[in-house]
Amino acid sequence: MTKQVLIISASPRKGGNSDLLCDQFLKGALEAGHRAEKISLREHKINYCTGCGVCNETHRCVQKDDMAALLDKMVHADVLVFATPVYFYSMDGQLKTFIDRTVPRYTEISNKDVYFILTAADTNSKNLARTVEALRGFTEDCLEGTREKAIIYGTGSWQKGEIKNTPAFEQAYQAGKNC
Repeated sequence: MTKQVLIISASPRKGGNSDLLCDQFLKGALEAGHRAEKISLREHKINYCTGCGVCNETHRCVQKDDMAALLDKMVHADVLVFATPVYFYSMDGQLKTFIDRTVPRYTEISNKDVYFILTAADTNSKNLARTVEALRGFTEDCLEGTREKAIIYGTGSWQKGEIKNTPAFEQAYQAGKNC
């Protein structure tokens, strides 16, 4: 069955380690015959949520930026991939801002297969547990019917490109191929 796969790369660096894992996931998904797209948050204008509450009634944000189009893609996807470098044991600001801005339509983002891609200089994946829990707080507690499929830990990668020499590089490809 062909799936619509949406890969959300929060890497601020083009070709950064989490971005490279997104490319691998994309490659695997496309080779498996899925419709897949990678969105690089760094290429989009996404303002911070102002907490105005208007979207609670209208299901639309009053801000005029790229978020409405990205939300539409999330609603229509079958598979969501959230990828982030880990900064100080949490997701980066780009991904957190993106998640905060899903409020207008988060109840429509349901019944998705979910993958997490995390990269960090830390070599111990257990130290990324806080990041995973924050992501699960969104996907499990806020999005109805999500199914966590895999977590790809790109640990021990600090410099750009180091991820290519880790097991995570092949794991991301295989996860895309088997999503």
